[in-house]
Amino acid sequence: MTELYILRNQQGYFLGKQKDWLDGRDRGALYKTPHKDEAINLKVEVSAKDFEQRIRILPCQADERGLPVLAVDDMPTPRAKVKPVPAEEADPASETSPEPSESASSAED
Repeated sequence: MTELYILRNQQGYFLGKQKDWLDGRDRGALYKTPHKDEAINLKVEVSAKDFEQRIRILPCQADERGLPVLAVDDMPTPRAKVKPVPAEEADPASETSPEPSESASSAED
């Protein structure tokens, strides 16, 4: 097995290939490199764009497919997935309020 380097922020999330922060459940989507100097360069680049990030370089072993082997203790809590709400369901007040013509016609009866 070879050694890989991955980047981790202060919340415990790992840097992905698309430069977004992932929880590490999909190891294939993580940024990984066998070269420590490439990891250092990317750490500086990401830190320059978002100076509030505290990034660490985490050395880890690669499995037979070349993916990083992460311990369960290294995994952060997964982020909650937000289900998108269609526009029709987003405004429930419009469905419950009667049309003005409906209320006027029922008052006349």
